[in-house]
Amino acid sequence: MDTDQMLDYRLYIQREEEFIRADHVAEFGQYNKIKNGDVEGVANRFKIARQNFLDGHDGRGKLSHDPLRNVVYHLVASAAVISRLCIDGGMDMNTAYTLSDIYINKADEAESIEQVMDLIAQMQIDYATRMREIKKSDVISIHVRRAIDYIYNNLNRPLSVKELAEHVSLNPEYFSRLFANETGRKVNDFITEAKMKTAQNMLSYSKFGILDISMSLGYSSQSAFSTVFKNYCGMTPKKFRDLNSGKML
Repeated sequence: MDTDQMLDYRLYIQREEEFIRADHVAEFGQYNKIKNGDVEGVANRFKIARQNFLDGHDGRGKLSHDPLRNVVYHLVASAAVISRLCIDGGMDMNTAYTLSDIYINKADEAESIEQVMDLIAQMQIDYATRMREIKKSDVISIHVRRAIDYIYNNLNRPLSVKELAEHVSLNPEYFSRLFANETGRKVNDFITEAKMKTAQNMLSYSKFGILDISMSLGYSSQSAFSTVFKNYCGMTPKKFRDLNSGKML
């Protein structure tokens, strides 16, 4: 199928209608919130996204001329990305794919756009809740659980042992020992691992530029991010993307 003429026509119509695509950084940010188990963040952001969608201002492409079928297709696309990211984050493959099947089947039976939007919210929160439990499955104390939640909810900026200790109301030295005993990793190593795994997902499954990824993970520059990434993965971000881009899509 020759898509050149169709593409030119659709781009022309979008320009005439002043159609603006949704910010891909924000969209993938929501997926990372799900993978990281940020249940509250997922729920809060979806409220805004839902209203924008119903108002026709969310910037999503038209996948069908039928409004109900269009939103069902968006649920299917979202389920495909979320299930794969959660598998990479530690969810059992059968669980992730079966959850996806459940929500797609329910969407197929839906009779209104509102029902499908409710399913999208349920699906995102369901995956995020399960991922939160996976992240904390080997942790005992409430202090370390709260610290891990805080880390995954703040991957977009630098974090320190002092800040985390203050967040859980513990002495920094005691907190560091407790965290290492329960997770088997030093606090800073855990933070770096969380950021690098997120970076790997973004390099594999998105088209974000390396600079965008650097900034979204709280690094002061692309070179600073690349140095940490190379030390962690044994290769540069560009080489990692070349080897892994789109493998699971």
